Amino acid sequence: MNALEIEIKQLIINVLNLEDIRVEDIETDTPLFGEGLGLDSIDALELGIAIKKKYNITIDSDSPDTHKHFESVKNLAAFISTQGIK
Repeated sequence: MNALEIEIKQLIINVLNLEDIRVEDIETDTPLFGEGLGLDSIDALELGIAIKKKYNITIDSDSPDTHKHFESVKNLAAFISTQGIK
């Protein structure tokens, strides 16, 4: 697990107040929504705002790729990496 993935997992836990979940509990490829971590659209909004603040990244909610970026921690890390972060 790379440092950016760990950082994203911790961000998810902190922003969404997931008190009973540890970084180790979130699999990198696990879907963040639905059957996976069980996040919803409000969680996605909060997470998107946190990522924007932390990494200074603009996330286009109208982009068809945005849903793909938020599928898993792995996809989020890849997206953030392509934005010139870490």
